[in-house]
Amino acid sequence: MTASPAAAAAAALTTRAQEVSPRIVDDILTLVRQETSSYDLPRLATGLDLLRELTVQRLGRPDHEHRYPGGECGDTLTLTYAGTGTGTGTGAGHVLLVGHYDTVWPTGTLAGWEQLRPSDDGRDRLSGPGIFDMKTGLAQGIWALKLARESGAPLPTVTFLFNGDEEIGSLSSRPVIEETAQKADVTLVLEPTAHGAVKTARKGTGIFQVTATGVEAHAGLAPQDGASAITALSEFVVAAAKVAAPDRGTTINTGLFRGGSAINVIAGQATAGVDIRVSSEAEQTRVDEELDAIKVSDPRVRIDIDHAWNRPPMTLNAASAPLLALAREVAREQGRDSLPDTAVGGASDANFVAALGLPVLCGMGAVGDGAHAQGEFIYPDTVPAQTALVAGVLGRLARPLRG
Repeated sequence: MTASPAAAAAAALTTRAQEVSPRIVDDILTLVRQETSSYDLPRLATGLDLLRELTVQRLGRPDHEHRYPGGECGDTLTLTYAGTGTGTGTGAGHVLLVGHYDTVWPTGTLAGWEQLRPSDDGRDRLSGPGIFDMKTGLAQGIWALKLARESGAPLPTVTFLFNGDEEIGSLSSRPVIEETAQKADVTLVLEPTAHGAVKTARKGTGIFQVTATGVEAHAGLAPQDGASAITALSEFVVAAAKVAAPDRGTTINTGLFRGGSAINVIAGQATAGVDIRVSSEAEQTRVDEELDAIKVSDPRVRIDIDHAWNRPPMTLNAASAPLLALAREVAREQGRDSLPDTAVGGASDANFVAALGLPVLCGMGAVGDGAHAQGEFIYPDTVPAQTALVAGVLGRLARPLRG
């Protein structure tokens, strides 16, 4: 039986992805070897220059580019490549590919990190700081457009958005992401997969700062005159943990705690950084109200809470459902049995796009595990299929997706 044109094109694309897989892996490792801690501005700048250079090497000079200064965060870069076949005017598709180049790893982590790790199942693993989250996705996205171009299919206009502050909340890049997504028809976020599944639901996140202000006094001569900010904040942290409701998808973690000025001084001030994850806006409201209601035993200590909700919860909205269906159709054409989707506890820049009611899929990048953990890794044998999947989706979006 003769294969259909769609099946033949899908087979050719996957074959080509296999052929160039070693080059894609080389590009992944090139990005990983340039450390880009979220807090190291000079290395972030160098890393973004490297990422831009790599993109231009593979795709040529963009039709439009803009670099947005990040201030105390890494810069954000957009590179736009005009579509083919349908032009760039009315009726042409426009796809936004989003990926962050910053990592959680402090500068110097790379030294001594073993990159090639055999796994228990005999498959090779490639490891490195940021390789899973998410430098593999960056390289795969660039090569996806390259392979889609080589296929000769009509293509949408594609804008890459690379930001250097995702791991610390996308504090400077959020408005750029939202503005750029509103100009595109579809957004694909190149974050890692969840064991091969795309991510269609993510929790919302809060990054709260809690400050306790007490009364300093000499710990030996006049302890009764003091009101310990550390003791009061400790009471608050314990009470805050009880506000969590894992059965409703709400978790609360105090990850940072600082306070006091000297060991023999009743602490006059203490601060805590609290990470909050919720699955719904209703839970956001409940958490806000219950944290505000917490009382500490010493009334002389004042508790101030900075309610900083960083990312809204993400769900599979009506606009994204047709995009998921399209991705699954492409996966079937490329020989996959299925393309599962899942909900995860982590947040990403996809949360911002989904909250605008726009079509977005997240988790279009690496297959591996260990995000934010020593030994994070990818399976290099999955690189061709993941790259071909994104390339195939681009080839189906030369015109705007209709839901």
